[in-house]
Amino acid sequence: MKKLISVSLALTLALGLTACQGGSASAGTSSSAQPQSDVAYIQEKGTLVVGITPFAPMDFQNEQGEWVGFDADMAREVGEALGVDVEFSVIDWKNKLLELDSKTVDCLWNGMTVTEEITNGASATNPYAKNAQVVVVRSEVADQYQTEESVSQLNFAVEEGSAGAKVAAEKGWSTTTVTKQADALMEVASGTSDACIVDLLMAGAMIGEGTSYENLTKTISLTEEDYAVGCRKGSDLTDFINEQLQILEENGTTQKLAEEYGVVDNLITQG
Repeated sequence: MKKLISVSLALTLALGLTACQGGSASAGTSSSAQPQSDVAYIQEKGTLVVGITPFAPMDFQNEQGEWVGFDADMAREVGEALGVDVEFSVIDWKNKLLELDSKTVDCLWNGMTVTEEITNGASATNPYAKNAQVVVVRSEVADQYQTEESVSQLNFAVEEGSAGAKVAAEKGWSTTTVTKQADALMEVASGTSDACIVDLLMAGAMIGEGTSYENLTKTISLTEEDYAVGCRKGSDLTDFINEQLQILEENGTTQKLAEEYGVVDNLITQG
């Protein structure tokens, strides 16, 4: 009997130790599963991947095929502060949050309008520029379309997933979706669409005398909005970029780049 009791006690102790070890392993696994710092992750891999679409004057390619623009150059400044290279990745804008969550890109820096979609699915930095959604038509018919009522029956080209597409949907207007805002302008210039809805900053850079689309003009503004950088939900990169936006404003870099790309009047003061 004593032998049986001894064996029973030994088994009980062994099971207790196993349970404790299992608990320790679980605790260790739980601890390691904590979200990694995005800043540390980016620094470890050595690149900041920026999700963009072609959008002058924020992100566009120069004659050498390099990505330049106000947003592109500001992103490079942040990359330098991180101590990493900056890589620009052209994405399908309607899938921007999926690109972020899957870590295909590390941030969205492309004249991104702060919308409910962004605030729900990502973390947005402090706004750095103001913008608006505007209606663009061919110059020869512009005098016919100076009110929302007058444009309401037109067919609009809009970038899928953009702020312009959202406005058109809210108003119940007929739309044709394209992959880039620049394609929306092309639709109007070619007569495939009656009008398009694009960002005011893009319209200022790409339509009118001396531009790529001299036969186009903007008529009415539909919204006013803020631009920010999009990061993963809860990412510490958000705070890091906010700090850098403040530093770049204070040292004059923001003003210099804004003058170079013609967006001075759109800047939002940091701090």
